[in-house]
Amino acid sequence: MKLTDRYILSLDQGTTSSRAILFNHQGQVLSKAQKDISQIYPQPGWVEHDPIEIWTSQASVATEAITKANIAIDQVAAIGIANQRETTVMWDRQTGLPLYNAIVWQDRRTSAYCDDLKAKGYFNTINSKTGLVIDAYFSASKIKWIFDNIEGVREKADRGGVCFGTVDAWLIWKMTNGAKHCTDITNASRTMLYNIHDQTWDDELLRLFDIPQSILPEVKSNSEIFGTTSGKIFSASIPIAAAAGDQHAALFGQLCLEKGMAKTTYGTGCFLVMNTGKTPIKSKNELLTTIAWKIKEETIFALEGSVFIGGAAVQWLRDGLKIIDHAGETERLAMDLPDNGGVYFVPALTGLGAPYWDQEARGAFFGISRGTTAAHFSRAALESITYQVYDVLKAMEKDSGQKTKGLKVDGGATENNFLMQFQTDILNCIVTRPRFLETPALGAAFMAGLAIGYWKDTSELEVLVEEGTVFTPNMDSDKVIKYLKYWHQAVQRSRSWL
Repeated sequence: MKLTDRYILSLDQGTTSSRAILFNHQGQVLSKAQKDISQIYPQPGWVEHDPIEIWTSQASVATEAITKANIAIDQVAAIGIANQRETTVMWDRQTGLPLYNAIVWQDRRTSAYCDDLKAKGYFNTINSKTGLVIDAYFSASKIKWIFDNIEGVREKADRGGVCFGTVDAWLIWKMTNGAKHCTDITNASRTMLYNIHDQTWDDELLRLFDIPQSILPEVKSNSEIFGTTSGKIFSASIPIAAAAGDQHAALFGQLCLEKGMAKTTYGTGCFLVMNTGKTPIKSKNELLTTIAWKIKEETIFALEGSVFIGGAAVQWLRDGLKIIDHAGETERLAMDLPDNGGVYFVPALTGLGAPYWDQEARGAFFGISRGTTAAHFSRAALESITYQVYDVLKAMEKDSGQKTKGLKVDGGATENNFLMQFQTDILNCIVTRPRFLETPALGAAFMAGLAIGYWKDTSELEVLVEEGTVFTPNMDSDKVIKYLKYWHQAVQRSRSWL
């Protein structure tokens, strides 16, 4: 069988679910499967996942996707991984068993420790090396928390018996049956321990966080052979040929391959990423400088703004307030209203991300009256997503010196047409939604295919991505100014709440 007659299996392990998608050489979906994963909230502000559930759910959907496609497992040419970033897993090197639950990127338990680091003057050291701000969002403080709070872990690490990894490293370890402890450069760049300029784990930062180098995975590029699946796991030896943090994979999947091209993913959070080319741009507006991807010997950098609560705001309306039964209801409720009725929602449920980076902010509704209804709450939640993206994009324009001509979008929330139209109105630029929304999975598949010669180069990929729906702005500028004025007032009143 020719290589191009086989398939690429993309594993997309996200914050709320594990997905597997099987692609053919034309970039078309042969089959897919998805399974939700449990969210664990031990205390307010704490968010955890069960690492075993992450693994079993991902293995389960991979098997399901192959079964649905009615193909033999050896018809899978390669596997690519896209994953939730910053989430921290630590496990026993001998047994492969987790030493604690995975601490999720949303978790805020180390906020006070991060504030203490800022107060002691470590911001510039960390920012200059990693491109990141000091925040509980990233992995380093999570690792330290496990060492300081879970009995026996540090002693085990001192004996060389502990592995740390972001979710990609955990999945690779499990798929290779413990043969490979490695990660990719994009996930490494989100730990607050990796020097993005030298492209090495940074000794000074490891000393600062009191983390032994022995627990760290080997760092590889995004498109190369990480290892092969163990026969005990997948009943076949399939090359794991790509791994990337989900937002980096989405940027690649959207084919934002040229400097200045940008995309926003609307998932649990919202992540706006701009390709800045071969040179990292140091942000002056509280954005992150990060590695977009590394393929062969070429490293591409990006600016990123992370919004902690995007689609999660709608999930909270459904699961927390229980004022809607399904996320899709918000589109109809919002469209039934002539305007927002003066109601604004600041979704700082886990603090505020870029460009505010306020760990002490908390969520709040403003402008509530006797006439406020569930529809107003729904619309305010959707609008809050667009305002946050606006704030990040404006910061990005200042840093890059480039005016945004258009924005590519992806993620499940982009199916909401009210959200997309309001976004394009607030930004006053064209927003393009692709036909296929799961671009992190697509990007991981593209990277895996390039690694094994399934696709020769990126020019082959460009004909595979079809443009979908284009949204154009049509809101009166005075109305836009009014919306943004009250949004920014609301943000200021929610800040430093704690």
